[in-house]
Amino acid sequence: MISKKFDLFERWNRLKGYKKISAGAIERLKETVGEDNVILDKEKMTDYSHDECSLDWVHHFPEVVVKPRNAKEISQIMKLSNKEKFPVTPRGGGTGLVAGCVPIYGGVVLSLERMNKVLEIDKKNLMAVVEPGVTLMDFYEEVEGAGLFFPPHPGDESAYLGGTIATNAGGARAVKYGVMRDFVKGLEVVLPNGEILDLAGKLMKNCTGYSLLHLMIGSEGTLGIITKAVILLMPPLHKVRTLIIPYNSLHNAIETVPRIILNGIRPMAIEFIQNDTLSFSEKLLGKKWPSEKGKASLMIIIDGSSEDEIDRASELIADISTACNAQDILVADDRGKQADILAIRSNLYEGLKPNTIEILDITLPRSEIANHIDRVDEIAKEYNIWLPSYGHAGDGNVHTHIMKLIEEGKEFKELKEEEWKEKYAIVRELLHEDCIKRGGVISGEHCIGVIKKEYIPMAFSDTHLEMLREIKKAFDPNNILNPGKIFDL
Repeated sequence: MISKKFDLFERWNRLKGYKKISAGAIERLKETVGEDNVILDKEKMTDYSHDECSLDWVHHFPEVVVKPRNAKEISQIMKLSNKEKFPVTPRGGGTGLVAGCVPIYGGVVLSLERMNKVLEIDKKNLMAVVEPGVTLMDFYEEVEGAGLFFPPHPGDESAYLGGTIATNAGGARAVKYGVMRDFVKGLEVVLPNGEILDLAGKLMKNCTGYSLLHLMIGSEGTLGIITKAVILLMPPLHKVRTLIIPYNSLHNAIETVPRIILNGIRPMAIEFIQNDTLSFSEKLLGKKWPSEKGKASLMIIIDGSSEDEIDRASELIADISTACNAQDILVADDRGKQADILAIRSNLYEGLKPNTIEILDITLPRSEIANHIDRVDEIAKEYNIWLPSYGHAGDGNVHTHIMKLIEEGKEFKELKEEEWKEKYAIVRELLHEDCIKRGGVISGEHCIGVIKKEYIPMAFSDTHLEMLREIKKAFDPNNILNPGKIFDL
């Protein structure tokens, strides 16, 4: 199986104008990063042939995996790739869902796993300097150990910081604190031609020319390779409370959200959940959601500087929720209970994953969430496929899973492969069409990668798309850095 895939994409590689990596180039790579940091064994390259996307057609093997230790080594690799015309695909933790780090044209996978140091925690400036291979889990520990707080929480804590910057990751806390872009103050980047570029630094304001810094953030590793980042930190949280609010109607739940925000409350997180998804996460973790009421729930996390501030916000949220026909309001002040609730919500993806074909990542105006879910339910009934949804109600980000299951009462039945394959293409097309129709975008935090690029023409005008292509050509005229992602040249 491995050799078949390997041969297939080697032929594809040549059709696109890329060259097979020569024996001489392999030796140069070994000289650059050390022989122990070059992988040529096809079995060992399996882990580098995919990310978390389950679709087999986007699993592709590289010809070689290299593990550099610093920007200088990456610079030498990029200069060699330009000279020899082989593609390079940067790779972080491999936790993405759109095949953004998959080497679809072969060549080199450049793994950032060895660049995994927190270089500095600067308490005076509330900044950290990190390498791209630091995991979120390790970074949270370092920051909290220094008595500080890093707000973004994209979900999977095994993700690398470099990857979260390259994808401008968001997560549940974005409604109050923003996304990764709001916390990146400086970058060191290796350009496709091998030049090393320093962008900004420990600055809170910078209006000096075009912002190449922000062009790099969210560029999916197609314009440059992040080798160092300056990250903004915040003072620690003092008080945190979690509210679980069940409803019999998702419309009632979503109606609650703008009313909360209009009343001057900005929770750390406002998540919506369709309750029939909870059992999958509960079973995975061996934990129980605190309420069995209703068909949908809001999970609201409030943070503040004092108990009084938290109490006032909780009371106002309770009043608003009751006015929107909430079935109950459950309060969790205990850190252990809060952690269990967050774990169940955060593991919805993992619980549904074994039977998931694809997870969507659309973002809509908040007022359109419930209407879109109504359309999702219509499509599910029409095509007899289960399409569970949950997401970040505070910022309009909806995750709908296209499943290999159908719902029969309280039970789920697995579809045959030919059945779900027949339904998959048309269902995902209809879901994205409804998103665009309602003023939404096709990705809020997962990015485009390979999986969603067929919908880019639906999302952008011809002029917009051509401008994006011209930016890519300006940075990477040979199209050797992560080619085939976002759009084709």
